[in-house]
Amino acid sequence: MKNLDRFSGKVVVVTGASRGIGEGIAKRFAQEGASVVVSADEPRVGQVAEAILSAGGKAMPVICDVTDKASVESLYAQTAQHFGRVDVSVQNAGVITIARLPELSEEQWDKVMAVNTKGVFLCCQAAARYMMSQGSGRLINTASGQARQGFIYTPHYAASKMGVVGITQSLAKELASHGITVNAFCPGIIDTEMWAYNDREWGRLLGDYRPGELMQEWVDGIPMKRAGVPADIAGLVAFLASEDASYITGQTINVDGGLFMS
Repeated sequence: MKNLDRFSGKVVVVTGASRGIGEGIAKRFAQEGASVVVSADEPRVGQVAEAILSAGGKAMPVICDVTDKASVESLYAQTAQHFGRVDVSVQNAGVITIARLPELSEEQWDKVMAVNTKGVFLCCQAAARYMMSQGSGRLINTASGQARQGFIYTPHYAASKMGVVGITQSLAKELASHGITVNAFCPGIIDTEMWAYNDREWGRLLGDYRPGELMQEWVDGIPMKRAGVPADIAGLVAFLASEDASYITGQTINVDGGLFMS
């Protein structure tokens, strides 16, 4: 495992880390020397943590439901008990559903808002308690291209991710005096299991697309002409957690190959 030691002695919590972007972020921090708490609501976090440990890194898996306050508080309590502190928390757990307005259920709305927005709030709140006592910390939140511009058949998802930006800006102002920075990032089209679902469901509703066709059509509209990969996201997140980003807070940064430029 490449070990740059940039985060040696630092403790990083990543939610939604069982696959995709979260897994990529967790592995990047481990490669740079951090002790990483790999968290999600499914047992696969154990496999991700084991892969990190097998490569010579430091990791602990914790199953957590980010919509449940007691579960979130337990996540950070276990982190502090096991590693002694909480330096970085990446609020990455997220879900999406795609449906026409007449078929979009209240249950779908509530679940997406609970995971994507309430979950970010609960994790920031719990992590900040430890960071405030330390006088330092980094909170990094996963938003979306839909935090910039809502898309068809996903009003609940767009609302949830625009809410993440609001949380980020508000907490950045409140926590700056405690030495804590709060930032967010907006992934574009990233080649993950979630985007396989997006391609299938949007493709079904927008026309007679075969698997992969709609995603490729959208990728063709990206200036860099490719979909992103989790490593593209992990590089930015590592930067935002580093000392090089100590004067950056309240920002939401696009990682999308130029899809959005504002």
